[in-house]
Amino acid sequence: MAIKKYKPTSPGVRHRIALDYSELTKKKPEKKLLAPKKRISGRDTYGHTTVRFRGGGNKKRYRIIDFKRDKKDIDAKVAAIEYDPNRSAFIALLHYTDGEKRYILAPMGLKVGDHVRAYSTKALEVDGVIPDIKVGCALPLYKIPVGTRVHNVELKPGKGGQIVRAAGAVAQIVGREEKFTTHTIFNENGEIIRKIQVPYVVLRLPSGELRRFQGDCTAVIGQVGNLDHANISYGKAGAKRWLGRRPHVRGVAMNPVDHPHGGGEGGKQKGYKTPVTPWGQPCKGYKTRKKNKPSDIFIVKRRK
Repeated sequence: MAIKKYKPTSPGVRHRIALDYSELTKKKPEKKLLAPKKRISGRDTYGHTTVRFRGGGNKKRYRIIDFKRDKKDIDAKVAAIEYDPNRSAFIALLHYTDGEKRYILAPMGLKVGDHVRAYSTKALEVDGVIPDIKVGCALPLYKIPVGTRVHNVELKPGKGGQIVRAAGAVAQIVGREEKFTTHTIFNENGEIIRKIQVPYVVLRLPSGELRRFQGDCTAVIGQVGNLDHANISYGKAGAKRWLGRRPHVRGVAMNPVDHPHGGGEGGKQKGYKTPVTPWGQPCKGYKTRKKNKPSDIFIVKRRK
């Protein structure tokens, strides 16, 4: 999809770069897949500000996305590619052969009329189904070939994809380990059919981190679409206000009571050798990850 620039008819559009949305095929969302979205404006349940500089913006409705891809072994046809105001990626409307409709993240290269499927471990191991490794299909990680690019990756089997979901995001399968985990296969009645040994799979995440995942975690083939999201230039402050972003106030422009950088004549000097947050924690390169975190055992190589 292309981007478009504007003639400088006003200061607000002189530097504006926007998407042309030529990839989208439908303007109005599917009514049954909408949910209300309450504005919280960066406040917690007590009404205290927990995220600064949030508030206002256009009204939105939440699109219910199928991150779990738990409708297994049924073909679905891509009916439309749509805009989603709640995320940077576009979404695809699927029509399943049994009549159900669901939204998924739209990967790059997915077009209207394509067919996708989510494969279950039972179909792959018991029924001997050979999976189709194509964009939009969901499979357990241990059944995806090494070198394949994936997105919407689960951290825990059955919980649904939690990482690699933003526009243009992609992870790559770099190998399998000789360490195994046990996966239990059930039939339609909930009875155990078989227990299999599934290897751990190593992925290179967008941050550069190498991380191992359980082989029965699900991922979707392909890279998340809307790569040109990174090229957007809003051009004016008002465009960010439409998105619910309020003006960001620098610490050096505040009073000493409001920020460690505040105060002083002229308002230019921080008075601190190390830049800090409003609560005094060092920032700009300071490591904040906790020591001995339970997920450390899954990290093969830390991000740079």
